[in-house]
Amino acid sequence: MTFSVVISAVVMGVVIGVMARIVLPGKQRIPLWLTALVGIGSALVGTLLASLFNLSETPGIDWIELFIQLGIASAGVAIAEMVLAPAKRKRKRRGARARARVKARD
Repeated sequence: MTFSVVISAVVMGVVIGVMARIVLPGKQRIPLWLTALVGIGSALVGTLLASLFNLSETPGIDWIELFIQLGIASAGVAIAEMVLAPAKRKRKRRGARARARVKARD
């Protein structure tokens, strides 16, 4: 693998991750770097699945492969959001409760 192939795979993975965030309804409370990692992983897994089912060699743009990657990325972003969002909500609640206690003391 050459350097340009690796760079293009990373860029395509980031684009797929961002597209997955756009496709999912609502706001996703995960960092952009995690979206990029999910997108890169989804691009690799989607390409592997497409080549296993002989769907990667199509004339023109590989739409089927792209939709497979997008589906995997959407699932990955949704799972990451479900895992990380409750932790972020708890942190916010603790901060609000602590502020309320400080106000009650004053």
